[in-house]
Parts: sequence; structure tokens; C-alpha cells
Amino acid sequence: MQYKIAVCDDSEVDRQYISGMVARWAKENGCMVQNDMFASAENFLFRYAEKKDYDILLLDIEMGKMDGVTMAKKLRQDNDTIQIVFITGYSDYISEGYEVAALHYLMKPVKEEKLFSVLDRAVEKLAKNEKVLYFDIGGEIVRVPVYQIRYAEVFGNYVTIHASEDLTVKMTLGKLEKELDDRFFRVSRSAIVNLTQISRVTRKEIRLRDGGAVSLPRAAYEAVNRAIINMR
Repeated sequence: MQYKIAVCDDSEVDRQYISGMVARWAKENGCMVQNDMFASAENFLFRYAEKKDYDILLLDIEMGKMDGVTMAKKLRQDNDTIQIVFITGYSDYISEGYEVAALHYLMKPVKEEKLFSVLDRAVEKLAKNEKVLYFDIGGEIVRVPVYQIRYAEVFGNYVTIHASEDLTVKMTLGKLEKELDDRFFRVSRSAIVNLTQISRVTRKEIRLRDGGAVSLPRAAYEAVNRAIINMR
């Protein structure tokens, strides 16, 4: 497999250190990797605007004019598939990961075995993003990439799937659930939510990154939070 990985950190020492570990991970796994380094969020975004084809981003949070969280939010406006891994010397930023669906946080100094494990997870996620479901709607076959599904809800004998567009299909929620993967969680008898699309969880509802909301039964609050933690 071939992957395009970016390391964005305003410290040259840290950039070289992380990039060296990425190269060793690629060699160990037999992967072809294009490993690009950027000294600032602005430099990365300038390159990214030309060709939006990076698979994995190893991103320092504490940088100059634009911090890593702000940059990640800009990326997520039009890219749901890039795997973002935050690198930080502080634990204060971890809550920010909800909004940008960060795969993981690595604390500085980054340990090689930790980075290798996260990169393994990132490529697994990338493979999952290739999965597609097909639905027969009014005699037309509609193709839906699984990663685009934000949530699904049932009304009687029909399920409405909220993806790049809303699709209503005659099927059970249980049947749809079997077609999905571990990014999805059954939050109630009537709804399944993509955990990577969650920005906030309260005891009454789940807030999604697109601004939508899904009602949450009181008893499901702890279970949803555990599912998010286990997914990461």
C-alpha cells in the first residue's frame, strides 16, 4: 500500500524525529510512504489547497499564528477521511478532538511503539473508508460510502440514513447495523450514530459535527462515552 503522510510541527527537531519514526514504520510494514514535513499550519494549508490527497496528518497543536486545532477544523470543512493525529506536550487540548474527529493524541516526547500503533490504526481506518453500501430506492441503486453516514433513524418499517443526502429505505435498523462497522453505535432502539461524527455528548442528546442532534436515552450516556473511548 502507498500512503501520503504529513508531519506539521514548528520545531525542526521534532519534525525530523517524527518523520524518522514514520520511515521506520513504513519499512517495517512494507508500505510505500510519501512523508512531507511542514513548519507551520499555513505552509501545510498552502500545499494542501493544490492537491487534497494526504491520508494521515501528524499535527502539533502548539504552533505560531495558527494552532493545530484551528487548522484541523479548516481541514474538516471539506475532508472527512484524512486521519488526524494530534501531537502535544499538554493534555489540556484533548476535549478539542471531538469536533475534528481526531484519531488519537500523542504526548511529547513521542514513543516509537505508540506512534507505530497509531499509524496501524490509521491505515485500518483508511481501509474502512473504502467500504460502500448499496440501497435500492424506487428501482434505483444508490451508492453510499459508509464513512459519509452520520446517523440513521427508524420510523415504522423504514430507516432514514443521513449521509451526503438523506435516504429513506424500507429495512430494519438491525439489518443496517449488521452492515456497519465499529465506528457506529446503537444509541437507542430507534437510532445508530457514527461515533466519528460526534462533537459533544450530553445526558439528553448527542451533538453532531454538522450541527445536528440525536436524542439520547438517559441510560445510554455512559455507554456512548465508553464506545467513543474504546474506538480511539
